[in-house]
Amino acid sequence: MTEVEKLYERLKQLQESKGYFFNEDNETTLELLAALIINKERYGYMACPCRLSSGNKEWDKDIICPCEYRVPDVQEYGSCYCNLYVSKEWNKEKIAHRYIPERRPPEKIRL
Repeated sequence: MTEVEKLYERLKQLQESKGYFFNEDNETTLELLAALIINKERYGYMACPCRLSSGNKEWDKDIICPCEYRVPDVQEYGSCYCNLYVSKEWNKEKIAHRYIPERRPPEKIRL
């Protein structure tokens, strides 16, 4: 089993019990998980692959996956910003797949 597959299985079990599901587009999901692994190797923590990490864990704690914006994003749009975590309704296309706006404060987006 690859490192990506291990991460998939571990997070799937942990997050589904909380009501969050992986995007059923398996290719996208595996690419995002691979990027999380790269970020962990690069920075020492799994920074969201859809945002630029500063490399400072304290500064980036809001974007360590699952980021603190996941809950409001999934509640409002059915998906998190990068479409890794989604609701059942989003996966079943009962919710429109819309653009999720960036919730991270502008002062945190500085690179």
